[in-house]
Amino acid sequence: MKRILVSPLSWGLGHATRTIPIIHYLRERGHHVTVAACRRPLTLLKRACPECDFVEMLDYPLVYSTSRQYWIRFFGLAPMLMGWVERERVRVERLLRKRRFDMIFSDNRFNVRSPYIPSFVMIHQLCLMPPVELYRSKHGGKLEPLQPLMELYNAAMLRPFDRIIVPDYADPKRNLTGRMSHGLKYYNPRSLYYAGILANIRRMDVPEDVDIFISISGPEPQRTALERVVLSQVERLPDRRIEITLGKPEARDVRHIGRRITVHGFLDREAQQEMLNRARLVVCRSGYTTIMELAELGKKALITPTPGQPEQEYLAMFLQDRGYFHAVTQYNLDLVRDVELARKTTGIPFRANTRADVERLYEDLFAPVLDC
Repeated sequence: MKRILVSPLSWGLGHATRTIPIIHYLRERGHHVTVAACRRPLTLLKRACPECDFVEMLDYPLVYSTSRQYWIRFFGLAPMLMGWVERERVRVERLLRKRRFDMIFSDNRFNVRSPYIPSFVMIHQLCLMPPVELYRSKHGGKLEPLQPLMELYNAAMLRPFDRIIVPDYADPKRNLTGRMSHGLKYYNPRSLYYAGILANIRRMDVPEDVDIFISISGPEPQRTALERVVLSQVERLPDRRIEITLGKPEARDVRHIGRRITVHGFLDREAQQEMLNRARLVVCRSGYTTIMELAELGKKALITPTPGQPEQEYLAMFLQDRGYFHAVTQYNLDLVRDVELARKTTGIPFRANTRADVERLYEDLFAPVLDC
């Protein structure tokens, strides 16, 4: 039995969620896993993987703007972020002096690593993207010098890791992240390992008896803003069964709007998984973990990115351009119009298989370290 340190970033639950199938497989192979995390991801992983050991270890403050001035805020906070990254290095060194590990697996935490222990990092945003309206505009060329700079920065930060694991396909015809993880200039291709889709969701043998499942999420105040838009329009939809989750852990109530619409204050992971399996069409944010879940289940979707999050804005644009989903901002959302447009899309035209991808990841990268 080998000892493994797993540490996901706390910006949302997506980073922690996609480590769950990997943690479970490591446990299946008989290894001991210690999780170092903080905030809601730590709570999530304690519930999902109770057999692990847990250490609370802070990471970085969330860089988020409710306006469209993301880059101004990002560069304004850069010195503070570098300070947090350095403090993370100190925390990791302190932990490694107390405990022995045979392997380190980080998700987006740049200093959770050691030169003396095989260290892997998982990340899908190898190149940071500008806000989509700048990316697409005729003036977007002004950002061309900036994007390589951001790719170069990430490449430099990730270089000390033994390998960089990208949760996407290497095939340019099947990849789901576009420019964020492909067409790179400053990474050594031999350092990159494209692991495929890693979704913490499984296909269930249940009927597709929900016409539309609407999952409202995101940081405040944007979560509340989307809730208001949806609830003001949902009764205009003609569908027979519509299920909505408001994404509010503190509100477990269930109420009904007429006979067709059910509103859940919150759905736990198991209930959310069942609802996604039952849905014919999903309305949701365009976070990458959600996109991987849609790929695993082969669902059509109407996606609306969280304002102020360029990664989600770019993913929505990229996947819409490929014809997989219909995307619209929450400012312009018209449920009647946009649901019909989403039904005309293909969904992701290939079915992902997380279990097979996790097994391949283990055999290719982890087994040479852990099974020797």
